Amino acid sequence: MPLWHVYHPVGAYSAEQKRQFAADVTAYYTRVGLPKFYVVTLFHEVPESSFLVGGEPSDNTVRVVVEHIARHLTDPEVRKKGTEGLNRLLAPHTRDRGLRCEFHVDETPRDLWMIDGMWPPPARSEAEQLWARENRPVAY
Repeated sequence: MPLWHVYHPVGAYSAEQKRQFAADVTAYYTRVGLPKFYVVTLFHEVPESSFLVGGEPSDNTVRVVVEHIARHLTDPEVRKKGTEGLNRLLAPHTRDRGLRCEFHVDETPRDLWMIDGMWPPPARSEAEQLWARENRPVAY
């Protein structure tokens, strides 16, 4: 499961811009076989007085925290390419709109994750492919 927390200034994104942002995030992961429903994007509006960068209020900063659970990247070169891919994904939603952007990725151990009381199926397994086709958790 990729869980994205997007912290942003009040009014930075319209409802449609949030939908497009979340759609781009979802497409990034479904291209590698993850079920769509694994991808969760949460938008958190933060007032300028509560969004301080270097101790100063900011009205143009977006801070993204990405939690990877379903997949972990171990090879340093793959990690680098993955991070660069996330950077490209973010650009049209942040820097290209004149917003500063910072992000980081945390990797949560897979054995600390359940969906609807079920352990998710092994990565790239037939059961995971079934979940992707059904776009929901299915007993396996």
